[in-house]
Amino acid sequence: MKKLILLIAFIFSGFLTTNAQEETFVLTVNIAGLNSNKGTLMVAVYNKKENFLNKQFRGALSKIENNKAIIVFKNLPKGEYAVSFIHDENDNKKMDTNFLGIPKEDYGCSNNATGFMGPPKYDDAKFQLSENKAIDITI
Repeated sequence: MKKLILLIAFIFSGFLTTNAQEETFVLTVNIAGLNSNKGTLMVAVYNKKENFLNKQFRGALSKIENNKAIIVFKNLPKGEYAVSFIHDENDNKKMDTNFLGIPKEDYGCSNNATGFMGPPKYDDAKFQLSENKAIDITI
């Protein structure tokens, strides 16, 4: 009798954990129009407005071929996101700027969001992820 009760409890707990798993999706980011194949592409995914361009939720580095790159983020929970990238041509792990603070290297955001007299805004770059999705960012 104890074995039967343990077996039923084990099966029931398996159903609970299966239903509790969070649904996740794949985000494919296609970046085109880069100035060169030199260096590395640093790509960041943000899931909170207050973290945008400061603290990434997920990140990836990518090689560049034919002035393009494809980056795939797997297992992202359903939600609101924004993406940004920097083309670190000289591989110094930062965005190079001129004396006025204007970027010297390629950069961009989801929805091809651009800033006016400053960086792009989260509200312009955000999108909903509720299924597997591919986004295009063009320089």
